[in-house]
Amino acid sequence: MAAEVLAREGLAVDLFDAMPSVGRKFLLAGRGGLNLTHSEPADRFLARYAERSEALRDAIAAFGADAVRQWAEGLGIATFVGTSGRVFPQDMKAAPLLRAWLHRLRAAGVRVHVRHRWTGWDAGTGELVFDTPNGPVRHAADATVLALGGASWPRLGSDGAWVPLLGARDVDIAPLQASNCGFDVAPTRPGANGWSDHLRQRFAGQPVKPVAARMPGQAPQESVQGEFVLTDTGIEGSLVYAFSARLRDAIAAHGQATWLIDLLPQHTADHVLAETRRPRGARSLSTHLKSRLGIEGLKMALLHELLSPQQLHDPEALASALKSLPLTLARCRPVEEAISTAGGVRLEALDANGMLRKVPGVFCAGEMLDWEAPTGGYLLTACFATGVVAGQGAARWLRQR
Repeated sequence: MAAEVLAREGLAVDLFDAMPSVGRKFLLAGRGGLNLTHSEPADRFLARYAERSEALRDAIAAFGADAVRQWAEGLGIATFVGTSGRVFPQDMKAAPLLRAWLHRLRAAGVRVHVRHRWTGWDAGTGELVFDTPNGPVRHAADATVLALGGASWPRLGSDGAWVPLLGARDVDIAPLQASNCGFDVAPTRPGANGWSDHLRQRFAGQPVKPVAARMPGQAPQESVQGEFVLTDTGIEGSLVYAFSARLRDAIAAHGQATWLIDLLPQHTADHVLAETRRPRGARSLSTHLKSRLGIEGLKMALLHELLSPQQLHDPEALASALKSLPLTLARCRPVEEAISTAGGVRLEALDANGMLRKVPGVFCAGEMLDWEAPTGGYLLTACFATGVVAGQGAARWLRQR
C-alpha cells in the first residue's frame, strides 16, 4: 500500500520481500474468505482498536472501510457485506485481488525483489542490506518504509527478526505478544493436565455453538454471541479472539483468567432456572436437559467436565452454570500460532508522518506497529491505513528535502 502511494507520486519504488513471492500472509488471510474490512458505523469500528483508537483515528478516517471497498473495486474486485457486517470480495478469494494489485504496481513502475531478507543497515554507508540466494545485496534508498509484520506465522515471513535491528537504533518497541489466539485451560481436575482424556478424545476439534461469552465484571447484556472450538489443550475460534487481549492481560496480571460462557443465549435466566427446577421423575439429567433445554453432546460434556456432581444436581447451581459457566484459562497459545500479534514499534516512536523519530528517513507501517484488534476486517484495514500514512509521509519528507 505504501509502494502504491509512493509510485502515484512519481517516485522510483523498489519493493523487497523475504519470501519467494509477495503477499503470502495476505493469501493466508483469504484462506477462509478474505475479510477485508467491516461495515459497522465508524465510531464502533474505531473502538475495536481499544486503547490505540485515538492514535489510529486519523489513519482510519483517511483510509477506512469505505476507502478499502473503493480501492478493491478499483482493482476490479467487487465486494459484498456478509450477514455479520464483514466485507468480503465477491468470490471470497485473495489471489485475484493480489494479482490485480501487483499488476497495477508493476505497471506504475514498482520494481519487485523477492527472496530478499532485510538484515539491517551497512555500518559504513548506511545502505540497506539484504540476504539473498546469491549472497548479501546492498541498496541505497532516499527513504525506507518498513512493513515487517509481527511474529505470528513466521513461516510466511513475519518472524519478529527486525526487533533487535530497530532496538539497536534505540527505537521504543513493546514486546511482541500473541493476539487473536487460542488458550490452554487450567487443569479441570486435581492432577490433570488441561481437559480430561474423555473430553479431549471425544470432542477436540468440535465447535461449541450457539453460545455467548463475557468477562467477570461485565453484565450479561454486554456478552458477545458466537462460537468457539474445543482444542486438545483448550479453546480457540472467533469468539475467543474477541476476548483474547483481555484474557491475555488478565493471565499476565493474575496468572490465570476466567471466561464466562452462556450455553443458552437464546433463553432467559428465569426460563433456564424454571426448567432445571422442573421435576424430572425417572429421567436422567442428560435426558431432562436435552428435552427441556436442548443441552446435549459437547455442551453436556462441558458441564460434566467443569461442574461437581453436587452442582450438577442442584437446580440453582446448574441454572447459574448454564447461563454463566466459568472456564479458567492458564496461558495463551504460542505467538507463532496466533493470527496476529500485539506489541511492536510504539506509535509514540513515530512522528505525524509515520517516520521513526530516532531514524530519520525510515517509516513503519502495518502489524509491526504497537496496536491490535479482533478479527473481522479490522486487522487488514489498519494495515492498509498505516501503509497509506507511511507512503504519504515518506513522499512528503522527500519533497521537503
